[in-house]
Amino acid sequence: MKRLTYTALAIALSTSANAATLKWAGTTDPQTMDPHAVISTPVLGFLNNVYEGLVRRGKDMSIEPALATAWEPIGNGEGWRFHLRQDVTFHNGATFNADDVVFSYERASSPAADTKGWFAPIAMVKKVDDYTVDFLTKAPNPIFPDSIANWMIMDADWAKSIGAESPNKEAGNAATLQANGTGAYELSKRQPGLETRLKKYNDWWGEDIGNITEAVFTPIQNPATAVAALLAGNVDMINPVPIQDAQRLETNGQVKVIKGIEARVIMLGFAQQAETLKYGTDQGKANPFLNPKVREAVAKSISVPAILRTIMRGNAQPASQLVSPDMRGYSTLHDARPEFDVKEAKSLLAQAGYPEGFSFGLKCPNDRYLNDEAVCQAVTAMLAKVGIKADLDAMPVRNYWPELRADNFDMYLVGWSPGTFDHEHPIRFLASTPNSEKSLGSWNFGDYSNSRIDELLPQIQSEIDDTKRQAMIDEVVGLYQSEFAYVPLYIQPLVWGTGNNVSLTQRPDNFFILRWASVN
Repeated sequence: MKRLTYTALAIALSTSANAATLKWAGTTDPQTMDPHAVISTPVLGFLNNVYEGLVRRGKDMSIEPALATAWEPIGNGEGWRFHLRQDVTFHNGATFNADDVVFSYERASSPAADTKGWFAPIAMVKKVDDYTVDFLTKAPNPIFPDSIANWMIMDADWAKSIGAESPNKEAGNAATLQANGTGAYELSKRQPGLETRLKKYNDWWGEDIGNITEAVFTPIQNPATAVAALLAGNVDMINPVPIQDAQRLETNGQVKVIKGIEARVIMLGFAQQAETLKYGTDQGKANPFLNPKVREAVAKSISVPAILRTIMRGNAQPASQLVSPDMRGYSTLHDARPEFDVKEAKSLLAQAGYPEGFSFGLKCPNDRYLNDEAVCQAVTAMLAKVGIKADLDAMPVRNYWPELRADNFDMYLVGWSPGTFDHEHPIRFLASTPNSEKSLGSWNFGDYSNSRIDELLPQIQSEIDDTKRQAMIDEVVGLYQSEFAYVPLYIQPLVWGTGNNVSLTQRPDNFFILRWASVN
């Protein structure tokens, strides 16, 4: 098995014990303060400062204790027992105990929760006593503790008192604008789209914390505005730094540019069950993307090296799978990606019955991923050269996810960062046949389906032998690659900018953890 190697880039500057305020900006405002409503990085990354789970990831991405101090397998693969941390309080002063864990499981695994897929392997959760909880699995599940690093615990009584027993990612509820966690920082002000303020929680149980006593997040969608704010000292950190500005900022003595590679693969997805096209001049005609030859033609029409050279300025890496090579379960057997070949793409289209190409709709966010709209514009131009004419519709991410969930697309751009840093994660969310009852395929917007992958997933989840497990993952990768279920493009780079007086840790999950930051 390929061993995991995660590089957490720590910026080692002198620190100060003096209290400080940190102001930071990003292109995407967290959609909600509800930790179970949306599992996007802007939401989970922000809320990891406010809420906590039973386990968490350290600076090197390893799993470490959080609200659980220890855990061990139960019996012969029957599940996991977690021993809870005592003397922990929520931000409203309520005591944390097993009732909150059971409630948070029931809430996070409910049909309305975006997190429900995390708990597909769980058969039952039992409170043993006030500080012991058992998670009983449907089959042996050796990776379960790793899979819940971003599952956050809510105060059961508080959630019930504000009418937020269940999440509501579309309409929202009281937990959309309020928060009550156990984390190092508590929410003091929330103005969606304008400003969100956090303050240090003085009764936090932990000790690993810098000198930030107040933090202010401001969404700034315009990259030039964000850079100007950093250079003027109006913000202490921006994420991301526009690729085109990185080199210029690196020569500026007032700021620092922090680079890395995220665990996120950017890819194209297709409507694979829709009978007709929904957009473009061929709207209403038979859906060409039902044919794998057409999907292969799309893959061969796109020059990923050109995108990396011109749009990403050499800061990204090409992708061939749903995970990057640093992830557990990456298939070295299938590490080659489709070659850019316009002639072959045209031949494939002709074989599929589209010698003159066709017109369709491409949906894309314009404020979610680094240079996302520019990438979609490049893809549109490349597809046009083989006769595939895309009607590009780029929009803010707050509008984008509802469009995808409503099946309002022919093709779309999406990025995926596996929360477990394991290939099983995107197989479960992106490559499994959507099944709400089993909490599978919840981000498989295009409804890709392969019965063999569905058969292999539970075996991958329960297999303890690494060699046997990798062989099954290799088979899955071979299947989704051969069917061109998705077209992986590249692994997204990380490019952050800070003032010279800021120290922080950059992790490959692109989470900005405030307790590791200091302003001097």
